Amino acid sequence: MTTGHPPRFLTTPEAAKRVGLSHRTLEKHRCYGTGPVYRKLGGRVVYAIDELDAWVELGRRTSTSDPGSGIVRPARREPR
Repeated sequence: MTTGHPPRFLTTPEAAKRVGLSHRTLEKHRCYGTGPVYRKLGGRVVYAIDELDAWVELGRRTSTSDPGSGIVRPARREPR
């Protein structure tokens, strides 16, 4: 039975497509703690659409000299 409401959560491949990344890059962000907030529902990883969009907005800039209000870090381990 379908309610007609748009989905509230996206799977990793769906979320990656929405933000224009490969699903592997989004998985790396998840492993390194540099990506958007996610949830584990049973064995599935899902992303809330509003939180995914908020993570993308952290990278918003108007020019190359705009420092922006947040940072979207690369999908890699931070040096210790």
